[in-house]
Parts: sequence; C-alpha cells; structure tokens
Amino acid sequence: MRYNPIENTLFKENRTRFTEKLKNKSIALFDSNDIMPTNADGEMSFIQNSDLYYLSGIDQEETKLAISKDENGEVSVFLFLRETSEEIAIWEGHKLTKEQATHFSGIENCYWLEEGKDILQDLIEKSDNIYINPNEHARATKLVETRNDRLNKWCRENFSKHNFLSSASILHDLRFVKSEKEIEQIIHAGKITGKAFKRILAFTKPSVYEYEIEAEMIHEFVRNGSRRHAFQPIVASGKDSCVLHYISNDKKCEDGAILLLDFGAEYANYNADITRCIPVNGIFSPRQKEVYNAVLRVKKGAEKLLVVGNTFPEYNKAVGKLMEKELIGLGLLDEEEVKNQDEKKPLYRKYFMHGTSHSLGLDVHDVDNRDLPFAENMIFTCEPGIYIPEEEIGVRLEDDILITEDGPINLTGHIPIEAEAIEELMKSR
Repeated sequence: MRYNPIENTLFKENRTRFTEKLKNKSIALFDSNDIMPTNADGEMSFIQNSDLYYLSGIDQEETKLAISKDENGEVSVFLFLRETSEEIAIWEGHKLTKEQATHFSGIENCYWLEEGKDILQDLIEKSDNIYINPNEHARATKLVETRNDRLNKWCRENFSKHNFLSSASILHDLRFVKSEKEIEQIIHAGKITGKAFKRILAFTKPSVYEYEIEAEMIHEFVRNGSRRHAFQPIVASGKDSCVLHYISNDKKCEDGAILLLDFGAEYANYNADITRCIPVNGIFSPRQKEVYNAVLRVKKGAEKLLVVGNTFPEYNKAVGKLMEKELIGLGLLDEEEVKNQDEKKPLYRKYFMHGTSHSLGLDVHDVDNRDLPFAENMIFTCEPGIYIPEEEIGVRLEDDILITEDGPINLTGHIPIEAEAIEELMKSR
C-alpha cells in the first residue's frame, strides 16, 4: 500500500464505541464495495466501503465483517476474506493472509469467505436483531445494487423473523466526531493538497488547458503517496467558474480569466477538500479582487462560527447575513430589497446558492447528524462563494476546519489564500 498503515488501535476503539450502542443478542454485518466494471474485462479502481474500513482497517475487496453481541453483552468480531492463492498472486498481486488481516485490524477471528459461511449462519441464528448497512447518506443516489445491498437482501430472505435495524443510526453519530488518528490522516491529506496547489501556481499561465492543470495536481498527489483525487476535481476558468459542479476540465485558460480550483488529495482513505481561485495571468483585475476579498471576508467570519455548541440552522443563518452585507457592498443586492425580502427565500441565494459547510472524513461529504450541535473534533469544510455569470466571475474559497474547545483550527490554513500572496507566488514563476 502507498500509505503508512494506521495502528489497529484506531479500529479497535471504533469497534468498541460501536458495540456499546448495539442491542444484546444482535449481529451487525458489513460488506466491502464492489469492484465496478467498465467495458469488456475492464475494472475501475477499488475504493473500500467507508463503514467497513472504519471498523476494521481492511482495505481489500471481497471482505465481510460481522460484529456479534450475545444476550450477556459479550462481543465477538469475525472477519471473512477472499482466499488467496499462488495463481491470484501471479495475476493480481499479493492479497492479505489471515495473519496480516489480524495485524491490520486487531481481529483474531479471521476466516476465508468460503469456510466462514457456516460460522456466519450460526451467528445470525443466535441473534434476535440484525443490523444491516444500507447507504443512508442524505445525498446518496442509489442507482446500483451494492454488495451490502445484496447481503441485506440475503438476510431478509433467509431470516425474515429477525428484527432488522440500521447501523447508520449509530455510525453517523460516531463518524461525525473524529479521533486523533483520523485527524492526523486528514492533516496529511491537506499537506499533499497544499503541495499540489503550489505546483499549480508555478504552472498556470494563459493558454494552458484546464486538464493540464489537473495533471499537475495528480502528479503531486501520487508522488506523495496519495492514490487518487478525493473527488472529481473542478478546474474551471472564466464563465465555467460559475458552474458549481463543472468537471469537464477541457477548456483553454484565457488571459484575464479567473480560475476556480476545487480539489483535494486522498490519503489512507481520508480526504482533504479545498477551493482556491487564482488569476490565469497572475494578476487579479480590480473587480475580481473586489469579489475575491468579499468572499474571503465571509469565509473568515464563517470560520469563527464553527465553535462547540453552535448548530447548523444558526450557523447558516449567520453566514447568510454576512453574505448579504458583502453582496450589497458589491452592488449586487439592494439594501432596501434585502430588508423587505421573504426570509424563506433570501435574495443572497441568487449569488450564493450552495451550503457553507459539510462534514469531512472518510467520505468527502462525510456522514453526520445535523440535529446535533457542533462538538469538539468535528471537521467541517468552510466554503462560501459568490457567482456572477454575467461578469464571468465565480469565486469560492474553502478550507478544512477542526472544531476544538479552544476555538476552530484551520487544518489547511498553510495553503496560500490571500489575494496578494497568490499574486506574489505567481509572479515568481
């Protein structure tokens, strides 16, 4: 593997917190993600199921995890792996042995999938409750049947008299708050992302293509141990800086245009997520800088609100007020109209139409519980933006913020963001 293995104490602690929430006489089941096909005999790169990784540390396809809690509250954990062989090693490379799986996960009961069938059947039969693991992310699109879906279906067909519960109700709360080891991985992903941004500053100039800039990103990611983009990157110049999910990255960067870069590195399955905007020719126009600094002021104000005890509704309401003030200052909103607006349809949404923050972790839009107040060791992005299509100016600025009892800490604050600092760095190309 490219990344340094994480000590299995992290996954042991995660399992302990999870099992404390399980009912007695229960079993929780997790399956790895599929390796998705392309065409003919092609395959996409494998990405592990986040919940399975969170609870086991195993980063290999065809892996099942069973966590059983008996009527007395005693917990047993079982890991089921794809059996390896000399032929598999020749064609696909090394796969985990049982001993290695124990080392990475801290799970003593490791079996091959085939030999574990009877064990799994027996564990389920002794349980009253089965915790299944459907994808219950609020923004999930469920177009493909996953291995977890097939496992859940098998359980319902063969154990219909059992009580079925969802592990998401437990894991969303647990994963919302990061441990020290998780924070370390996210910080490292941010450091790699920062190196890529500095490389981009040195490379970008008029007439380069957006995809060439994307290539500079991935070059720096891979050479620093990241396996991939944390998400499909946005490299959007000119008018496309106003397209929120622009991913074509195929245009020529024109002299005088602004370039919006929304990207991040993955490291050990954890993710960074930043947005920076730079002038293609190295110098912001007066209007670009005016909009840029307005967004930066909103971002700095929003960061101060990411504190223990605040809530999403109060946070979003306060950020909206900050944005209104800046849009009035830019001449985009009328102060009187803002005073008389429908509070359910705020006028600032014309220029700032997305959310300010999302949870960050094993998933870029990490699972969370929006009913909970902000707590120590939650990590949020902070990403206000102003988009003016008629001026071909889209500015979004984003960093990754750790909430602590002593106030917010910007985990990606080492990455240049002040307009003058960006211009200075680009001048030295």
